Amino acid sequence: MQNLELKKHPTFPGVDGPVVVVVMDGVGLGAHDDGNAVWLARTPVLDALGREVPTRALRAHGRAVGLPSDDDMGNSEVGHNALGAGRIFEQGASLVNNALASGALFAGETWRWLLDGARASGEPVHFIGLLSDGNVHSHVAHLFAMIARCNAEGIQHVRVHALLDGRDVPETSALTYVDELEAFLAGFAGRDYRVASGGGRMKVTMDRYEAEWPMVARGWELHVHGAGRGFRSLREAVETLRAESPGIADQNLPGFVITGRDGAPAGPIRDGASVVFFNFRGDRALEITRAFEQDAFTAFDRGVRPRVRYAGMMQYDGDLRLPARFLVTPPAIDRSLGEHLAHQGVTQLAISETQKFGHVTYFWNGNRTEPFDARTETYVEVHGDLRPFEERPWMKCAEITDRLVDELRTGRFRHARVNFPNGDMVGHTGVRDAAVQAVEAVDLQLGRIVPAVLALRGAVLVTADHGNADEMFEIDKKTRQFQSGADGRRRPKTSHTLNPVPLHVAGADGLALRDDLPEAGLANVAATVLQLLGYAAPEGWEPSLLR
Repeated sequence: MQNLELKKHPTFPGVDGPVVVVVMDGVGLGAHDDGNAVWLARTPVLDALGREVPTRALRAHGRAVGLPSDDDMGNSEVGHNALGAGRIFEQGASLVNNALASGALFAGETWRWLLDGARASGEPVHFIGLLSDGNVHSHVAHLFAMIARCNAEGIQHVRVHALLDGRDVPETSALTYVDELEAFLAGFAGRDYRVASGGGRMKVTMDRYEAEWPMVARGWELHVHGAGRGFRSLREAVETLRAESPGIADQNLPGFVITGRDGAPAGPIRDGASVVFFNFRGDRALEITRAFEQDAFTAFDRGVRPRVRYAGMMQYDGDLRLPARFLVTPPAIDRSLGEHLAHQGVTQLAISETQKFGHVTYFWNGNRTEPFDARTETYVEVHGDLRPFEERPWMKCAEITDRLVDELRTGRFRHARVNFPNGDMVGHTGVRDAAVQAVEAVDLQLGRIVPAVLALRGAVLVTADHGNADEMFEIDKKTRQFQSGADGRRRPKTSHTLNPVPLHVAGADGLALRDDLPEAGLANVAATVLQLLGYAAPEGWEPSLLR
């Protein structure tokens, strides 16, 4: 049985009031240039924190958060895993890479079950997921490896349902992946391997936290029933939809189906089919998984639900056991900060708006949906808007702060964590000026939170999970200059960055930051929280940043 007991810190008794972690989602430390919405924003509170309290940068990408290499940008999933776990775990991309390289994925029972079903029925193996090499939700190399294996194992029919990215990769880069996929499928002579449907990831299928079920319903109609506007090829679909809406980003392209020569949809999902959702990240995979797997399902009318063999690349929710079958075992994150505090009886509050609610609960707790102890933990979701984020860059940050401050003043909570989604959600739109406003909105709330916590004799750690708003234009890797499109305008950047993130610690009177941890990252935050609460870091954790 794992030891969850916490020992008292040998030299620091802890602050008297609450210890609060504020995650400014997507607010990194980038170059001081015209593309950095964080630097351009008016942020008097962040500026003052940088001058007046212990401050440093933290690594938030690559190996520091369990990704395969330091060329991999961080993301909210792995960032919050690291923040809450206190350690670095190999994450989805690394685990899938290893399972493919070793052959373990194809030797597993789930892969055999999928292919046996397709052989018995004669129906295709369907692959649904994000067509991208962003390595945040998926990687196109994983898709290609599985399709190639289908061919090697004699599978005659394969269909791909391609969700277009433009969010974790350049915003109009879809044709790069489209051409690669269509050429790849055409290379299997004698096989019936085709694209069946698609659409932008923010329009079909990939909703999260039940923010917009109609998005999933649109994907279901396209992928399962083959119901939607038809095109003869994936490239034709993208080119036509772009021409009809000049300037549209790939993530916002409407859904479509691919048709055969007879005009019929090329790949509706029918009884007997095998279906793989090949994203490895869970938050935007859960709802479509529920639609395929749950008998008691009321989110939308599925029509005639086909009887299929369904599997995810990973299990997206260990508590709910969704999906029931999966190809790669997710990281087993135990002894997290939340679990230790719950065992100790320390009261905890987690709060954000819909878009990041699961990040301060599910991901923070090591991919666990339910509280460890409902008696001592309180989760608060502030329901977000459905309007485009660039139109309301302040989002619900004021409402989040209202609830946070009210709850802290009750004296009920010893620890709280809060996520402001603005820098990330608005950063993903590629609209720099809106991102500037988003960062300013968060800074305004920090001006309310920090003094409120200090008045309660507590401490505040202000940090981020990864960068985004700190680079709003694409940069040429060789020249380091902004890239321009055919129209001469700077090309918006909608993906995360490789930049570090800030850490400001207010209220840690008498403590200073250690100077012997130059490579410290997000995983060090958990032990720092424990020290401020008066506890020592558990065995095997990354050390506290304070001395």
